[in-house]
Amino acid sequence: MTEPEITPTRVVCAMSGGVDSSVAAALLQQQGHEVIGITMQIWPDQGDANERACCALSAAADARRVAHALGIPHYVLNLQDAFKQAVIDHFIAEYRAGRTPNPCIRCNRWIKFDVLLARARELGATHVATGHYAQVIGPSEHGLPTRTDSERGLPIRTRWFIRRGVDPAKDQSYALYDLTQEQLAATLLPLGRLTKARTRAIAADLGMRVAQKPESQDICFVPDNDYGRFLREHAPDVVHPGAIRDTSGRVVGAHEGVAFYTIGQRRRLNIACNEPRYVVALHAVENEVVIGGGEDLMKRVVVASEVALGKFDADILRAPQPVTAMLRYKMTAQPAVAQLIDDRLTVTFAAPQRAVTPGQALVCYDGDDVACGGVIAG
Repeated sequence: MTEPEITPTRVVCAMSGGVDSSVAAALLQQQGHEVIGITMQIWPDQGDANERACCALSAAADARRVAHALGIPHYVLNLQDAFKQAVIDHFIAEYRAGRTPNPCIRCNRWIKFDVLLARARELGATHVATGHYAQVIGPSEHGLPTRTDSERGLPIRTRWFIRRGVDPAKDQSYALYDLTQEQLAATLLPLGRLTKARTRAIAADLGMRVAQKPESQDICFVPDNDYGRFLREHAPDVVHPGAIRDTSGRVVGAHEGVAFYTIGQRRRLNIACNEPRYVVALHAVENEVVIGGGEDLMKRVVVASEVALGKFDADILRAPQPVTAMLRYKMTAQPAVAQLIDDRLTVTFAAPQRAVTPGQALVCYDGDDVACGGVIAG
C-alpha cells in the first residue's frame, strides 16, 4: 500500500517517556508537522506508580529530554480528576460488580483521545498522536461512500476505522476498537507500519537515551500489578465475605469478596477437591462466587453491550457477518459470526471459547480491520 499523502499541521503527541511515543514525535516532526509534546499527569502521586509505568516520575523527565533534543515544546498536563472519574472510578465499580475491566481501553477512549484531544484543540492543534501500533484508515484509503451523519454532519462510522499494526507481536488495535468517528479523524498513529525492532533502531539512530527502555506496565496506576491490594486500599467496602458454591448450588467454601476473583481463576480458592476447579461465575448481588470444572468455562455464544461500530455499520450488522474475534488482549482471533441484535452484539464462535469474562472487550475483525466491538455482558 502506498503511504497516504500527509499535510503538515500542528499535532499534540502524547509522550509517556518511552521509546514508542518518543519515536512517534520524531517521525511526525520529520513529516513536517509542528509537534507539541504533552505528558499526562494522571495519578495523584506519580511516585506511587510503577517505576516502569507511563505515569512514573521518570516518565515525564524522559519525555522532557526527548522533546528538548527534538527542539519541540513539552508540557505536563494535569489530568488527575478526569482520569479518576473516567478510569479509576470505573475500574473499582466494575470489580465491585463482579466484572473484570480493561482500564487501558478506557483510558484511550476517554483520556488520550477525548480530554487530551480537547486540550490539543485549545492549543490550535488539529490532531493527537500516540505511539500505538495500529493504523487509522480513512475514506480515501478504502473507497467507501462519503455519506454523512445527518444529525452531526460527521462521516458515517464505516468511513474511519482501525487496522492492525504490521507487527503482529505489538499490534494494539484491540485497545483502540471503540474510538469514535470524530476521534479517529483527528488521530495519527505514526508507528502503525513499523515493527518494534524498527522503532528501537530509529531511536538508536537518533541518539535517544530511551532506545532500549523496557516496556511500560499495562495497569499504570496499580503498583506491582496487585489489583487486590489496590482495591483494599481505595475501596475497602469490597472486602465482603460470602459463599463459594459449586454449579449445583452446594456451598463448598468462603470468599473474601467477589471483587478479588475473575472468570477462569484457579489459584487462591482454598477449596479441597480432587479435580481442578475454576471460577465460572461471579454473582455480585448475591455476593457469591461459583466454581466448576474446565468444561463449565466454555462458551460459543458471547453477547456484548456498549457496541462500537468500526468498518461495519449498523445496516451491515443487521445480518450475520463472518469475522474473526478476540475476547482478550493478545489472544489469537478466532473464526466467528457477528450480528447486531436488539442493539447488542452477538458473536457465535466456530468453536467454544474458554473463560469468557464480563467487562472485557469483544473485538471483531474483517481481515486486519476492526469491524466492530463491545463490552462483554454478564
